[in-house]
Amino acid sequence: MSVLEQQNTQKFIDLEDQYGAHNYHPLPVVLNKGEGVFVWDVEGKRYYDFLSAYSAVNQGHCHPKIIDALIHQAKNLTLTSRAFYNDQLGVYEKMITDFFGFDKVLPMNTGAEGVETAIKICRKWAYEKKGIAEHEAQIIVCDNNFHGRTTTIISFSNDENARKNFGPYTAGFIKIPYNDIEALESVLKSTKNVAGFLVEPIQGEAGVYTPNSDYMMKVQQLCNQHNVLFIADEIQTGIARTGSLLAVCGNCSCENKCEKQATYAQPDILILGKALSGGVYPVSAVLANNEIMNVIKPGQHGSTFGGNPIAAAVAVAALEVIYDENLPQNARILGELFRQEMNKYIANSNIVTLVRGKGLLNAIVINDTEESDTAWNICVRLMEEGLLAKPTHGNIIRFAPPLVMTKDQLLDCIRIITGVLQEFER
Repeated sequence: MSVLEQQNTQKFIDLEDQYGAHNYHPLPVVLNKGEGVFVWDVEGKRYYDFLSAYSAVNQGHCHPKIIDALIHQAKNLTLTSRAFYNDQLGVYEKMITDFFGFDKVLPMNTGAEGVETAIKICRKWAYEKKGIAEHEAQIIVCDNNFHGRTTTIISFSNDENARKNFGPYTAGFIKIPYNDIEALESVLKSTKNVAGFLVEPIQGEAGVYTPNSDYMMKVQQLCNQHNVLFIADEIQTGIARTGSLLAVCGNCSCENKCEKQATYAQPDILILGKALSGGVYPVSAVLANNEIMNVIKPGQHGSTFGGNPIAAAVAVAALEVIYDENLPQNARILGELFRQEMNKYIANSNIVTLVRGKGLLNAIVINDTEESDTAWNICVRLMEEGLLAKPTHGNIIRFAPPLVMTKDQLLDCIRIITGVLQEFER
């Protein structure tokens, strides 16, 4: 490549800085190509992707089957709105409901839209089916949750950076500690207008906090006892990321396709997004059974792009890749290897206090304060060594590579990670 052809990283960073809103703080790398577990910057350097677009790229960058589905459908029909039927949506709806064991799906575009949709369905169900007086429904949520950044969602967030100066906030939510079944039971017993409990099976943005192994089963049991909808936000944790098709399932025997095993948690409302399209197109979905979903009637909720032909075709291909390539099993095996090897390092480390996670959704906790820049500096050094990861909450580094990663690639990444950490040992 000639000097004239070479693209300059700083030029693209400066363009975003000048013309884009400053609502993100990216690492100083500019990417222009991706394939499998790798991405390349504008100057040709290759990196392992250990963020996977916050678990949207579970199937790997630019998976050929998903890209082919996108191209094929884009050449035929892109958008009809829901004013008309199209020949892709019904096929997709049948597949996803069979795949996850629900009667119906309401298709949307983004994760935040999915959460908003689930909240609306839950409230409508509460008024029309449970008999709660209109405007009185309460939804229980967890401290340190992350469900998006719409006005309603930040109303029940603990993140003051996301909340401050965006009020007034939406009422109707009760916060309890995460992974505290006694707190949930106490609210359910003492509050008569509870419609639902919205929870992440693993709190990813909060730092990959993984609850007790029986927490989700106990949540389901309590919600059933009190006629309260159990709403699982699996936007980041679902679609094989944690070593099973859904994180609420644990490492269940269903493997790739849901067979509603009685010994595993089954939410009343399931929210999916991100990897539902393999990172190729914005696709999200809310799934529920008929007695819940049928409260939605024509004109009461929708989206111009929700359920469009491209989204449907892409999502079908993305789910087929999960099944055909045994990605839940690969995530489970490699995740165990990653935590095993990191724990070996941590045993003699002063800079890392612990590793936690499930499947290939993991995080390490850096031995410094949330206000420090140590985790950021570690991520910069990882970038320089060819691996991209990002801090969360100041002193936590999340590691979530594409699920198509091989054992040899993972071991190479562990070598890079531990080598950089060694530089920061005190």
